[in-house]
Amino acid sequence: MAAMTPITSTANPRIKQIRALSRRKQREATGLCVAEGIFHAGEALAAGDVAYLVYAPDVLVSPFGRDLVGTAEAAGTPVYPVTTEVMAAVADKDNPQGLLAVVRQRSATLDEFTPATHPWPVALVAPQDPGNVGTILRTIDAVGASGLLLLDGGVDVYHPAAVRASMGAVFHLPVARATFDQFVAWARGGGYTVVGTSSHGRSDYRTAAYAPPLVLLMGSEREGLSAEQTAVCDLLLRLPMRGRVRSLNLAAATAVFLYLIHDHLFPQS
Repeated sequence: MAAMTPITSTANPRIKQIRALSRRKQREATGLCVAEGIFHAGEALAAGDVAYLVYAPDVLVSPFGRDLVGTAEAAGTPVYPVTTEVMAAVADKDNPQGLLAVVRQRSATLDEFTPATHPWPVALVAPQDPGNVGTILRTIDAVGASGLLLLDGGVDVYHPAAVRASMGAVFHLPVARATFDQFVAWARGGGYTVVGTSSHGRSDYRTAAYAPPLVLLMGSEREGLSAEQTAVCDLLLRLPMRGRVRSLNLAAATAVFLYLIHDHLFPQS
């Protein structure tokens, strides 16, 4: 790593930008987001989307983390050292690891999702919890599904909590936004089977016929799928609730369904 004078002031333009990126308005205006910590910054670097790195030499003691900085610098990625105090001011976590990446957001469109390239995506209707969205992205990556569709608004997929929960999947998986009406036209035009979930579902989730191309449609945390939305589903599944709880967390329920579908599509894996 080349010797540079560390940034000492939070009034520095780059430091001010990093702090501003905690707000959705600024993330959308700049097309940037923040990946904090060694693992997340490393995943962003692996995806090739890092605009610049900020690191605190006195805090970044991990040899792997220091290697990431050196490799990024050698590849031409701008790298800026900062003092411990400045890192603490921009870090979202209480005990920062001393490495932070400012990352260019990727944008996908609904038209890019085709049966040939994306045979098994997940669609979420207006999700409100960034942690849920990040965890679902992580699960999509784990099972080998085809990306994420965010319908009718909802949380920003590049919210810091979503980025953390995704464990880097947000930097590698395609994510597109659309209205529900656009989603219906896309699914019908592409021949996708729409697999919905509801407490009123009648199909047995264990024996349903899952055949690609299909899309798993999940409702919002609070409302689930509306009557209008369930009406477009070709399969409507439910999970049995044996105890006192009436439903699962959105991310947990999505994970259960994704692995069930995975096991049907890939029974030998």
